[in-house]
Amino acid sequence: MIKLKIKSGDVVKVIAGDHKGAEGKVLRVDREKNKAIVEGVNMVSKHTKPSAKNPQGGIVKKEAPIHISNIALIDPKSKSATKVGIKVEGDKKVRFSKKSNQVL
Repeated sequence: MIKLKIKSGDVVKVIAGDHKGAEGKVLRVDREKNKAIVEGVNMVSKHTKPSAKNPQGGIVKKEAPIHISNIALIDPKSKSATKVGIKVEGDKKVRFSKKSNQVL
C-alpha cells in the first residue's frame, strides 16, 4: 500500500480522465483501493426501486470514486494544481506544497 498524500477535506483538481479540469472537495478516501470520492465530480446515475426509505424510487445521482493518480491538490497560495511533499518539523510530519513551499 502506498502512502497517500491526499486526505478528506482537501480541495483537489482532476488532472486526467473524463472530468479533467473539475475541482471539488474530497469527501472520503479509500486507502485499500487508492480511490477518493470528490464532491460534484464523476457523477453517476443509479436506478433505484421504490422502498421504505425512498417510496418514489427513480434515478439518483451520486459521486463515484476516482483514482488518486488522477487528482492533484490545489495550492492555497497560487490556486493551481501542485505536488505534495512531507517534511519533519520538530517531532511532527507535515504536508507542504512543492510549488509555494507552504505547509498545508
